[in-house]
Amino acid sequence: MKVVLDTNCLVVWLPVTSPYYCLWSAFRDRRITLCYTTDIINEYSEVLARFYSQQFVSDVINELLLSFNAIKANNYYKWNLLTDDPDDNKFVDGALNAGADYLVSNDRHFEILKSVEFPPIAIIDIKTFKKIISMKSV
Repeated sequence: MKVVLDTNCLVVWLPVTSPYYCLWSAFRDRRITLCYTTDIINEYSEVLARFYSQQFVSDVINELLLSFNAIKANNYYKWNLLTDDPDDNKFVDGALNAGADYLVSNDRHFEILKSVEFPPIAIIDIKTFKKIISMKSV
């Protein structure tokens, strides 16, 4: 399953004590393929540095970049579907250009994507994604 992960979700995946750490484990177990762009990786680095040590951030980013189940998407086309927070279009564009199954985010402004007929994009929150992953591992 290919996904693009909004930064707010990555932040909560990483702590071992998080109820969503199982999703980071699913990525490490290659049950999830993360799709990213250079812009997404740059944001991950910037935001993670607010919460974690530089060494930890470097380790996480390197793991993402070197994993066989991480795919770099090139944004050949920018859809500009989000107007409330245009900076988050990088996630939408990455998901569309990578052919991701889901864009996982807890941000409400992504909800507008549910009313867009074309291009189709499945936006889900992290709770829903956890349920999907849990069902697939049964």
